[in-house]
Amino acid sequence: MASSSLDTEAGAGAQHKAAAGDGSGYTTAATAHAVDTDSWQQVGLLLVTGFNCAYVLSFSNLMMVPLGWGWGAACLLLLAAAAWYANWLLAGLHVVDGQRFIRYRDLMGFVFGRKMYYLTWFLQFTTLLLGSMGFILLGGRALKAISAEFTQTPPRLQWFIAATGFVYFAFAYFVPTISAMRNWLATSAALTVTFDVALLAVLVRDGRSNSRRVDYAIHGTEAEKAFNALGAVAAILVCNTSGLLPEIQSTLRKPAVGNMRRALALQYTVGAAGYYGISVAGYWAYGAAASEYLPNQLSGPRWASVLINATAFLQSIVSQHLFTVPIHEGMDTGLQRLEEGMFSRYNMTRRLFARGLLFGVNVFVTALFPFMGDFVNLFGSFALFPLTFMFPSMIVLKVSKFLLQPAVRGLLI
Repeated sequence: MASSSLDTEAGAGAQHKAAAGDGSGYTTAATAHAVDTDSWQQVGLLLVTGFNCAYVLSFSNLMMVPLGWGWGAACLLLLAAAAWYANWLLAGLHVVDGQRFIRYRDLMGFVFGRKMYYLTWFLQFTTLLLGSMGFILLGGRALKAISAEFTQTPPRLQWFIAATGFVYFAFAYFVPTISAMRNWLATSAALTVTFDVALLAVLVRDGRSNSRRVDYAIHGTEAEKAFNALGAVAAILVCNTSGLLPEIQSTLRKPAVGNMRRALALQYTVGAAGYYGISVAGYWAYGAAASEYLPNQLSGPRWASVLINATAFLQSIVSQHLFTVPIHEGMDTGLQRLEEGMFSRYNMTRRLFARGLLFGVNVFVTALFPFMGDFVNLFGSFALFPLTFMFPSMIVLKVSKFLLQPAVRGLLI
């Protein structure tokens, strides 16, 4: 295996031994963020609310419209099962050869060498940056939809994108780590339930009140159908996995492997029921005409539209942070003084510039190309495919002689 010195964020020799007497006997790379602090229930709730975010407002159009009922239902179930198993497998690779890996790229670099370290870094950070832009775009749309309920001439979308980016920046600055999000999870869960229930209620009413026959046909040329179906499969992958499981797992208390798998079980049961339920209900209500942003299509009263958009926006402030924290962690570990707390004057100043640069670039690109939603979803999901399926299998096959019995290894092959 390659040298573990590829942990460039932590610097030379920046590792620490697991606490004496805990029986673990492994080393963990240094980081500016907290590790070993969270319960599996907290992480499970984080995953449930994180994946039931504003993105679900687009999933009916992205996932179900190009596939229809038969292929759509089959792909929803099969990809969710495959993503769960791949993440279950990756969770078991948290400690390899006495080294605990709190970053996906470190794990790939340790097993396969420097080139795979940088490839993983590129795929992961590209996915997260595009996801952040998608969140900013959806947040801007939600704010504009609220404004449109009260004025006939709402400001341009770019103004709402800028406002969304500023709010996200402020949250990321004052709530800098995954573990620090614990105080916001109850609020996030309440907002998630509110906009899910309100949206489902309006969708069911619209579906029942449709006097015309809803069109569920898949439209377009054969080439368009094939391309759109590929995009739909990619979108289903996006709604089920993130490509940052080791980073999330690093926050869990021991036993990290068992606790991560419990949190995953919560995500793929309770969480999937939420985001799949919205996706299917939206397609049932509107069929092939389902909008790329469902609140724009709802026929409910003004207060329902405002409530759905407002709660979706507020919930996205918390959920988007989960998917950008690995970038923040890399910057914080490289720029801050690790011996000082996150809220020391020096570290807060460094974090101000780091967060400001990241969100400034993301807001600028999103405002410049506000029509880039499909590109974000498609390219981001293609980057997720190797992170979710290929890389965990490669690692297992490489290190299986240390971890697995021959029968299990043969099943994986």
